[in-house]
Order: sequence, then C-alpha cells, then structure tokens
Amino acid sequence: MTESVTADIPITAAEKPRHVAIIMDGNNRWAKKKSLLGVSGHKAGVDAVRAVVETCVEEGIGTLTLFAFSSENWRRPAEEVSALMKLFLLALQREVKKLHKNNIRLRIIGDRRKFSPLLQEHMERAETLTAKNTRLNLVIAANYGGHWDITQATQKIAGMVETGEIKASDVNDDLIQQHLCLGELPMPDLCIRTAGEQRISNFMLWQFAYTELYFSDVYWPDFKHEEMRKALVAYSARQRRFGQTDDQIKKS
Repeated sequence: MTESVTADIPITAAEKPRHVAIIMDGNNRWAKKKSLLGVSGHKAGVDAVRAVVETCVEEGIGTLTLFAFSSENWRRPAEEVSALMKLFLLALQREVKKLHKNNIRLRIIGDRRKFSPLLQEHMERAETLTAKNTRLNLVIAANYGGHWDITQATQKIAGMVETGEIKASDVNDDLIQQHLCLGELPMPDLCIRTAGEQRISNFMLWQFAYTELYFSDVYWPDFKHEEMRKALVAYSARQRRFGQTDDQIKKS
C-alpha cells in the first residue's frame, strides 16, 4: 500500500538516504492501460528515469541504483527482449553525454556476457567517459540478480583461498561485501518499488539487509519528481534501529 505523505515537506540532510535503489516496475501495465504496445511503456519509462535522476541531484543523493533488466527477464517474449536491448543501446547513445555534462557518473552492474558486443562496447565507453564525475553515482543493474552477485563474489573469494592468498578463516562479512557489485559504496538506505508489487525480486539480496522498503502503486512511467519526493519524505519519517531499541537510538 502506498504511504500517505506530503511531497512538499522539507527534508533535512540528516534525513536523506545516501543510496536509493529502485525496482522500476509497471511499464507493460502502463502501456496496456493506454492500449499501447508494451515497448511504449519502456520508452515512456526513460522519462521517469530522467525525472528521478534530476530529483536525486536536487536533493543531494549520492548514489541511485536502477534495476533495469534482471537475469530472469530473458524469459520474456523474444520481441520484447529485443526491443529492450535496442532501447538500452539508444539510451546509452543519447543520454551519456548529458550525464557527463552534469557531472554524473554512470556505472553498469551485472553479467554483461549475454549482451551483444556492440552494447558491451557502449557500456564500457559510457563508464570510461563518466568515470571521474562526482555529483551522482548512477548505477544501472542490467542482467543482474542478487543470487548472481553473491555467487560471483564467493567464487572470487574461493579462488583466493585456493591459491593460498587468504585462509578460509579470513572469510567474513566485510570480505564478501568487498567483492560484491558496488562493494565500495554505501549499502542502499531506501529501496523503492513501483506498480504495487511488494517484493524485491532477486535484487541486491545481500545489500538489502537493513534497507527501508517503500512500495508505490504508481506505474513506473508516471513515477516522476513528485512521486520520488514522496518516497524521500516517507523515508525521512522512519526511525532506523539496526537491531537496537528506541531508547538506545535516543541516547546515541
């Protein structure tokens, strides 16, 4: 259920999340509601991405991670997957220079091996061009899954144990975190999911251990500046305990 909040309430710096993750859901349902082809919803969703990025920049959010294409999304109809790949390539070609101009760093996480060589090339170019930008870390999760992320991290660590670089007893939470995607960035403080679904769908499973969840009934193409601010205001009203009691939080 969507929380009742007022989007024009000021948010102080202490109440803002450092890292927001978003599961962008509802593109197909948005298009179906308007009697359009499914790909029209994905195209309209690009405008929502721009709006959310703008809001994060305005609010001083350090990192925004968008779940664009999951490792399970390959199961969708072939024509939809093909259209999504073309849209992804087009977005990289059209939007990256704008991101760079606005001092935004683009990073792409996930297993890239299944993407076309051309798409992989443009991903690398975009990351290289924007690598030194500091205003916002914009992360796109593509062919990403939480299970994959944890698996690839543990494979790297197992290799280190196998070669004698570390001992099995050296493996701890911090070491695993270091080898996950975005291991050097803050854990997500807030995860937003649009279109009324209330699950995290194999997204950043390790990283979401203490993430606040916010579910919106709004379809992704309609999730613009005001809806994003509603989510941020809702987050600012929550008390994060991290296993502590209310009294302990008040004393800290």
